[in-house]
Amino acid sequence: MTAHDRDEALSALAGLLIRALVSLSEAADAQHHIACTLAARAWCVLHDSRPREAERFNGALHRLSRVQYNPPEKESPMSQARILDVRPLIPMERHRQIFETYRALKPGESFVLVNDHDPRPLYYQFDAEHTGEFSWNYLQRGPDTWQFEIGRPAAVHS
Repeated sequence: MTAHDRDEALSALAGLLIRALVSLSEAADAQHHIACTLAARAWCVLHDSRPREAERFNGALHRLSRVQYNPPEKESPMSQARILDVRPLIPMERHRQIFETYRALKPGESFVLVNDHDPRPLYYQFDAEHTGEFSWNYLQRGPDTWQFEIGRPAAVHS
């Protein structure tokens, strides 16, 4: 199998999985959370080695997240937060910038993210990549501006 054939197979497989996740999400509320979690985990697996396919899962996650579901907040006392406004960035650059900012945090630090839409897809990606290692506190919930604090709790060591 050539590299081109492998790329075509991966693309077809990703398309099938995305369609399955959308169907699963539409089945019932409990399945919606599972579909979002799986899409976020697929994004985690692919974002470094296959960014193009990862973006397809990111898009699917945004589509899935339009369904009314609010992920739980993960609160933790934080230090004075920095502000990261991603609204001027193109969508493909937003998540990269957000994750770079998070990775630069020391334990007990946080930042306030300002966005133009509900951040549910991002929450699922954080939960898939940093399970139990982040806090997530909504500060403003739309309709035009969303602000929330993302932090690295003091108890977590990198």
